Amino acid sequence: MLSYRHAFHAGNHADVLKHYVLGLVLDHMKQKDKPFWYIDTHAGAGLYRLTEGYASQNAEFEQGIAKLMAADNLAQPLADFVAQIKRFNTNALAFYPGSPMVAQDFLRADDKMRLFELHPNDCKLLIENFKGQGKQVKITMQDGFAGIKAYLPPPPRRAAVLIDPPYEDKQDYQHVVSMIKDSLIRFSSGTYMVWYPLLQRPEPVEMIDQLMGLNLNSFLHVMMSIHAPSPEGFGMHGSGLFIINPPWTLPNILAETLPTLTQLLALDDSANFTLTSKIA
Repeated sequence: MLSYRHAFHAGNHADVLKHYVLGLVLDHMKQKDKPFWYIDTHAGAGLYRLTEGYASQNAEFEQGIAKLMAADNLAQPLADFVAQIKRFNTNALAFYPGSPMVAQDFLRADDKMRLFELHPNDCKLLIENFKGQGKQVKITMQDGFAGIKAYLPPPPRRAAVLIDPPYEDKQDYQHVVSMIKDSLIRFSSGTYMVWYPLLQRPEPVEMIDQLMGLNLNSFLHVMMSIHAPSPEGFGMHGSGLFIINPPWTLPNILAETLPTLTQLLALDDSANFTLTSKIA
């Protein structure tokens, strides 16, 4: 299924949570001198124009990144994230970076990025957005669930992997679990970040239950809901991240900043977050 285009949702509440946490993970990884790889299984187009095209149709960014950028007196981690987004814009909010562009800000000369995108139009845009990056960035038009096997373990034995499928196909939930199982056999020390939507359907819960059942030494699970589930049972009311081998600093940073983030993005009084972790 190739109908999904992330541009419709660029900069929404789920992107804010996902990219804020991604930045915290990569910032921690670059504290060590040894190189690391960033691998993105569903990379999208890399950069999104918010003022025209798909993103302007629903303007989901107005209830996401725009709220964060309008806030004052943010804690330093959130302020750093806002500053990163502002670097893609001159005055008004017109562009929002996808996960590959967010990640690129944290890469040093010896770090590498490996990106997968199956949608031909988005892959073309991704290649254009990373034109001139040389061997540091490699882009493949392929399903990342299968393609990642070629890169594990990475040569430096350090990597952060983002798994962010569209979940249009219900099988994606099981594909995530299967990929994680295989990846941990190939490269048990990698940091794996699984993003997923909060929906009124069983698949997301079942996926997390299966991931929790892998007897992991270290994990972090964060969920943020921005409004009450719809009475009709449709739509996404929040999102979550399940991270295997997270930085040891991450639970405390999120515990301190998620109350503010949830409050800023809330659409009703039921907005809330949960944070559970086990750090080896």
